[in-house]
Amino acid sequence: MLDIRYIRDNTKLVQENTKNKGYDIDIDVLIKLDAKRRDIQKKSDELRERRNIISAQMKNGKPNPELIAEGKSLKTELVEKENQFKKIDDEYSLLLESIPNIIASDVPLGDENNNVEIKKFGDQKQGAIDHLDFAIRRDWVDFERGAKVAGAKFYFLKGDLALLENAIYQFALNHIVKKGFTFMTVPHMVSSRVMSGAGFAPRTSDQSDEYAIEGEDLSLIATAEIPLTGYHADEIIDEDDLPLLYAGYSPCYRKEAGTYGKFTRGLFRVHQFNKLEMYAFSLPEKSIEVHEKLLGIEEEIWQAIGISYHVVNIAAGDLGAPAAKKYDIEYWSPVDNMYRELTSCSNCTDYQTRNLNIRVRRKSGEVQILHSLNGTVVSLARSLVAVLENFQQKDGTLLVPEVLRPYLNGRELL
Repeated sequence: MLDIRYIRDNTKLVQENTKNKGYDIDIDVLIKLDAKRRDIQKKSDELRERRNIISAQMKNGKPNPELIAEGKSLKTELVEKENQFKKIDDEYSLLLESIPNIIASDVPLGDENNNVEIKKFGDQKQGAIDHLDFAIRRDWVDFERGAKVAGAKFYFLKGDLALLENAIYQFALNHIVKKGFTFMTVPHMVSSRVMSGAGFAPRTSDQSDEYAIEGEDLSLIATAEIPLTGYHADEIIDEDDLPLLYAGYSPCYRKEAGTYGKFTRGLFRVHQFNKLEMYAFSLPEKSIEVHEKLLGIEEEIWQAIGISYHVVNIAAGDLGAPAAKKYDIEYWSPVDNMYRELTSCSNCTDYQTRNLNIRVRRKSGEVQILHSLNGTVVSLARSLVAVLENFQQKDGTLLVPEVLRPYLNGRELL
């Protein structure tokens, strides 16, 4: 969440930023709730102080009827104030948590049509068979039996395609570990505090992508970013230990609400997929540098595999709540003759860490909120789509990218 003191001092800027990100929130309502909340808190503190004075006076002498009567009156008034405070505080907290992070100064305004290309790699191949048609011909994927078992958009990977997924994962994991990231497996469920603390709040109530566990304060994770955000909740990290670099592997579970039918065929958008995620906790003054490092690692992986792509600076209206800035790598699709999303990396500044009370102790002894960042190493379902589209051969075989062959017993063709 944002610091309420920052919102008080920059109300117009926060209102404009919220609108630019596509959120319909009236910041003036929050400011009024904040003022009422503080006023009630002040009056409650005054009542408690007076009650303590009366208690002290009554201990030092005979009970005074007037003091007894005043004490009872104070108790009643204090209960009323506390009830008022809770009601307003609940409304205030809910509204404060729904306000998105402030965008960086170099983020373009507008929706996804205003994303800005900043670099490009590789040639734009033309003509290929759709990945789903190609995989079905080889009996590599089964959506029909996936639907029989779990419903639409669930699937089985089979044989060589399942082995290819594992090869991509093993290659990416080795690459990221060499970069100094600590590999972690993570819980597949998190509490509501961690879910909301990571900033996974929908723009509207009908856009939630997460699966909730009925009767439990738990939801299935949509990405390893969420439990990794909560890993250091309520902790203070020494400055000398930063940055902390983690790589989390997990299944990801998503309803994919609000996608409006965009690129929904086959493996591109599904309810469950595996992903390896980078996560970093950084000093505030270093987070821009760390963000560029995450992007560079993503590029290294896809250049090594041999997939053409471009990098885009995501426009404000296409950013999620936590991100101040996000880069997407979009691969070139020879099927659609356009770029399609493959990975992303975001600088969330102090938005998530403030939510979950994650701080840094400076060498001076000062304690501050630190910054958090995340980035996709490989999202494996989409990674398979990119490889199937770009490495298929005219004879119906699939050429294995050279860097993946050691993880497939040296096989060159599948």
